[in-house]
Amino acid sequence: QVQFVESGGGLVQPGGSLTLSCAASRRIFSINAMGWYRQAPGEQRELVALITSGGITNYIDSVKGRFTISISRDNDKKTVYLQMNSLKPEDTAVYYCNVRAGVANYYYWGQGTQVTVSS
Repeated sequence: QVQFVESGGGLVQPGGSLTLSCAASRRIFSINAMGWYRQAPGEQRELVALITSGGITNYIDSVKGRFTISISRDNDKKTVYLQMNSLKPEDTAVYYCNVRAGVANYYYWGQGTQVTVSS
């Protein structure tokens, strides 16, 4: 069973920055893409940013120019990051990392980390 360690969430003022990170407990083979979703209270979970194994990135319109997704490799295990700048109150949500792997494109999920943007 793969587990994920997410970190970097917290409380920040509008205009501030946070960096989320997500690392798997063991190597995952045949990763197709890694990404970040978020879910605000009463809302559906939405894909915020995605990066493919080929390095192609995709963002929802509301975070373009403010968020950056990236991947680093350490000891054969990849870590996915989400750099979030110019944060807005509407960015407040629980953020979940997501890894898609294998021929079946299986979805792995992190446990979620709370991001609250408030003055």
